[in-house]
Amino acid sequence: MRTFAEIFKAMGDETRLTILLLILRHGEMCVCDVEGVLGVSQSKASRHLRYLRNAGLLMDRREGIWVYYNIPVKTDSDAGRIIAANKKLILSMDNAETEQKYQNWMSRKQAGESCGLQLKQ
Repeated sequence: MRTFAEIFKAMGDETRLTILLLILRHGEMCVCDVEGVLGVSQSKASRHLRYLRNAGLLMDRREGIWVYYNIPVKTDSDAGRIIAANKKLILSMDNAETEQKYQNWMSRKQAGESCGLQLKQ
């Protein structure tokens, strides 16, 4: 029962729910992507991502100094089953403003903006 409470508590925060939406829609994201899209500090982005990871809603992988986050592939865990059951609902959330921020961030990133030199929104 405690595991379910931790999972739903993690999903109960608007910023963390937005992060889940972004990763479900666009796939793997690094901390700087979350930071750039949501306009939050690196420490705040990392804290939210860590909270989701600790609840089992995200998995991470390291590549050099970067940490990338994605939705777990296996759905045999409590968190995996909850994501699978709610994926359609999460993806249906109308968040046009965040989607526009994502597109703006990806354009800047592809134009060579370094993750360490993000433009303020």
